[in-house]
Amino acid sequence: MGMFGHIIKDMKAVVFIIMAVVAAGLTVSAQVRPRKAPAIKSDQQRNGSAAKAAQSDDAPPPPAPVQSDEVINIDTNLVTTPVSVLDRDGRFLPGLKQKDFKIYENGVPQRITYFQSEEQPFTVVLMIDISPSTKYSIDDIHYAAVTFVNQLRPEDKVMVVAFDQKVRVLTEPTSSKQALYTAIYKSQFGSGTSLYDAVDSVANLDLMNVSGRKAVVLFTDGVDTTSRQANFESTVASVEEIDALFYPIRYNTQAKADATAQNLDPAVAAIVARGTSPAEYTKGRQYLDTLSTNSGGRLFDAENITNLETSFAGVAEELRRQYSVGYYPDDTGKPGDRRKIKIEVARPTAIVRSKTSYVIKKDEPTAPNPTGN
Repeated sequence: MGMFGHIIKDMKAVVFIIMAVVAAGLTVSAQVRPRKAPAIKSDQQRNGSAAKAAQSDDAPPPPAPVQSDEVINIDTNLVTTPVSVLDRDGRFLPGLKQKDFKIYENGVPQRITYFQSEEQPFTVVLMIDISPSTKYSIDDIHYAAVTFVNQLRPEDKVMVVAFDQKVRVLTEPTSSKQALYTAIYKSQFGSGTSLYDAVDSVANLDLMNVSGRKAVVLFTDGVDTTSRQANFESTVASVEEIDALFYPIRYNTQAKADATAQNLDPAVAAIVARGTSPAEYTKGRQYLDTLSTNSGGRLFDAENITNLETSFAGVAEELRRQYSVGYYPDDTGKPGDRRKIKIEVARPTAIVRSKTSYVIKKDEPTAPNPTGN
C-alpha cells in the first residue's frame, strides 16, 4: 500500500474514533436534560391506578431508580408571595414595576430577585362546610359557591372540597361550570366539623406545590369540633408555608344553633351544643381572620355582603391581576422558623395586601434508595 496509504488509513481511524466520542457525548447530554414534572393525580386516582396495576398480569414493571446524574436540584430558598395593590376604591393598580416595590423580612430590607406582573389564570379550591351547624345555611352556601364559579373565565380552574367529620374531594380542578355546579350541589350536610383537618389536607395537596396563582375560598362558620390530625396553630403554620391566598366566607350560625338547642331534650341538647358556645364562635372568627391576614387574602362576613356577585367578581379579578415578588433571604434560617414580611409600594394612596409572615418549610424525610445502595 505504501507509506502514504498507511498514513491515510490511520487518519481515517482517528476521525472515526473522534466522531464516536462526540456522538456518545451528545447521547449523555440528552439523557440529563430537565424532565417535565409528572401530572398531578388525586389520592383516589393514584390508589385506583395502583389497584388496577396489581390486578393485571400485564402490569408494567416499576420505573428504574433515578440515576444520580438525572437528579434536578432545586433551590428552595427563594421566598415568593402574591401581592394585591389596590387604590382607595378597591380597584387594582396596574403598571407597577419591580422598582416600585420594597420587601422587608423581620424589618431588614431584602433585594427583590423575582417579579411578575402579567395577568394570569388561577386555580381555586372551594371548601364547603357541610357540618350540622351549617344545615340552615346550606342553600346560601350553595348559592354563594355557584356565584363565585360564575366569575370564572375559560382558563380558570376550580376544585371542590366538602367537609364535615371527613374531607371529600368532589371534583378535581376543572373549568367546566356544569361539573362544578354538580359537585357543589352534591355537598349535603353530614356530622361533625373537622375544619382544621380539612384546611391541613388542602394545604398539603400536590396542587399547592405547582407554580401558578392559587387561592382557597372557604365557606364555613369557623368552628371546629372533630379534628384529630390538626389544630388551630398547626394549620396556620401550614398555610404560611404555601403561596395560596385564603378567602374565608364566614356564616354566623350561632343564633340558629341556639334556637335549635332550645327545642331539644337537655341531654341531647348538651351533645348538639358542642361547638356552639360564644367563646367557640369567637375563636372561629379569629381563626378565619388569621388565615386570611397571614396569607394575604380577605375575610368576608356572609350576612354583610350586600352584593355577593360584585364581591366575588372583585376577588376573581384580584386573583388574576396580582403581582408576584420574590427574594432570597439574607439569613436562610432553619426549618420551622417564622419570618415576618412587610411589602411597601411607592404609591402614597396604595393599599397593599400580601402575606404577613411565612414559615420555613420542614425538610421532607428522605425516601430509602430502592436499589439498596
